[in-house]
Amino acid sequence: MGETGTGRVEDGAWPLGAIPPLGQVPARMHAMAIRRERHGEPRQAFQHEIVDVPPVGPDEVLVYVMAAGVNYNGVWAALGQPLSPLDVHGEAFHIAGSDASGVVWAVGDAVRNCKVGDEVVVHCNQTCGQCHNCNGGEPMLCREQQIWGYETSWGSFAQFCKVQAQQVLTKPKHLTWEEAGCYMLVYATAWRMLYGHTPHSLKPAMNVLVWGGSGGLGTMATQICKAAGANAIAVVSSEDKGAWCLANGAKAWLNRKEFDCWGPMPDTADTATYSAYSKRVRAFGKAIWAVTGGVDVDIVFEHPGEQTFPVSCFVVRRGGMVVFCAGTTGYNLTFDARYVWMRQKRIQGSHFASRYEADQANHLVMDGRIDAALSTVFAFDEVAEPHTLMWENRHPPGNMGVLVNATARGCRNLEESRAAQGGAA
Repeated sequence: MGETGTGRVEDGAWPLGAIPPLGQVPARMHAMAIRRERHGEPRQAFQHEIVDVPPVGPDEVLVYVMAAGVNYNGVWAALGQPLSPLDVHGEAFHIAGSDASGVVWAVGDAVRNCKVGDEVVVHCNQTCGQCHNCNGGEPMLCREQQIWGYETSWGSFAQFCKVQAQQVLTKPKHLTWEEAGCYMLVYATAWRMLYGHTPHSLKPAMNVLVWGGSGGLGTMATQICKAAGANAIAVVSSEDKGAWCLANGAKAWLNRKEFDCWGPMPDTADTATYSAYSKRVRAFGKAIWAVTGGVDVDIVFEHPGEQTFPVSCFVVRRGGMVVFCAGTTGYNLTFDARYVWMRQKRIQGSHFASRYEADQANHLVMDGRIDAALSTVFAFDEVAEPHTLMWENRHPPGNMGVLVNATARGCRNLEESRAAQGGAA
């Protein structure tokens, strides 16, 4: 495949780290591909291949990927569970990766919002762009809405990725490639969860219970709360993760291991069991009150699902909202409906974000008010490792990144990368 930085082309692909002339698109590229016969644990599923560079359509953009982010989409894609992405998009292989920073390398004939050479970050929402929801309505309700890098192929774990023109946003100039490539999926998801479901929008002095406070979603939600003047109460599993949350702007943290009220709600007809369960839930609620001064939280930021959902619906205030974007511990959600309807609580599903919401959120990063929270960086051939850590719930706090064409860390633009990586190819 050639030595990094030599500029030699082999099998039609430029070596990683050898930056070709701006706008010159090779026939082939390096990719960490998933194939149907390799579905399984990430180390088995992700394999380094050389594949064709995808052509771009009239409204599409080819991005030269400098760095990529790691999230659970890649784990699901590797496992082929709960579904194989190959069954969704029909390609011969799947290139995962739903976060990217890079440089616009080619544009379709109809593209007007960016040009070759623009340094960008990519958000992962794809829509048809033509229906009433996409034009004046709610783009996330588009019937063709898909998550790029999971429900579509040509994601960020490759030298080039193919995206819709509306997916590219301005890269914050002060961030390195690896910082810029790691935050958008979890950040825009958290932004919509907290701002996208009026009238339950985040406001100053609100109390927000944040599950998984040290993870990617929780880290960004906590920062959003701090920027808004709200109080994030992080739920974590260890003291060191709690310390991370405090440093990240949380008002307080709770150790979920100190409580025993997790799992599906017991049968309400079993009075003794349900009564004992309720007491354990109230013990958790009292720990929250110790932080809030005796009031219930306004919003519960949910994503674990099956193990936590009954408690979330119990501890949120009258008229408050439980907003959730995933079910990482299971999808069979239970809750006591009496506490929801009689206290007029809202249960709200939430899924990524529109371009408008992603752009709103990105401006706070550009202004330096939200940090990318990058904790660990991996090399391109190590793509399986952070996904394995995430799958086994051993991943570090914050967000993880992968170097793709930015083989030298710490560079903030293409010029710096060329200099660090031996000049132009």
